[in-house]
Amino acid sequence: MTQRQLMAIVRQPAYLLITLIQPVIWLFLFGNLFKKIVELGGFGTTSYLDYLVPGIVVMSALGSSMWAGMGTLEEIERGTLNRFLTTPVSRSALMNANVAQNGISIAVQSVIILVLGKIGGAHYPGGFLGMFVLTVGAILVGTVFGAFSNALGMLVRQRESIIGINTFLLLPLTFLSSAFMAPAQMPSWMRHVADFNPLNWGIAIGRSASSADPDWGLVLGRGGALLALAVVAVWLSTRTFRSYQKSV
Repeated sequence: MTQRQLMAIVRQPAYLLITLIQPVIWLFLFGNLFKKIVELGGFGTTSYLDYLVPGIVVMSALGSSMWAGMGTLEEIERGTLNRFLTTPVSRSALMNANVAQNGISIAVQSVIILVLGKIGGAHYPGGFLGMFVLTVGAILVGTVFGAFSNALGMLVRQRESIIGINTFLLLPLTFLSSAFMAPAQMPSWMRHVADFNPLNWGIAIGRSASSADPDWGLVLGRGGALLALAVVAVWLSTRTFRSYQKSV
């Protein structure tokens, strides 16, 4: 089922290009616009691009995964999902194949962003291990929000509702995190909110692992929390699918 989803993406190379345009804009536009902001302190680096790249990697994972529910709705509207119900395919696979496909896409996207960041002058003191952990963190964030998006699609079954909810959540999740601004420079209430933001967990994991002195306790703690949340999200999406199955 995941292969089927991947083939659909491969047949649309323009889609792959479009998904990279926004990260490139964030990376180089914001990277240059706010490059002097590190002089305020608290960023842990003298290069804003070094600070920004992990945030862009994880934020891009969020942006691409939140629309998984739209693909599920399209499967319902075309009748494809109902036809698969007559086969012995695992119901969990039916519901989460697009989440697995999105995880593979996020991995590729993350590598491309890291390479572009390197070309732009970013440094990764954590080496390949740090970049690998950053990519895994992005995949976990994508799994959490992709599975929740699928569950949402099963519950509301309306494109307009998914678009409205995603539009409402995307910017608050992004700006109530350390993607662009160091926690030390945030108002105290924002720092407290960011502590409970799964997007910020992924950013903190990647940023710490990519640094010269990683805090592996933080990486394991936040990574474990993201993994647990991903398991819950996948379970919830499967449960909502079984409810849909009973209704058809």
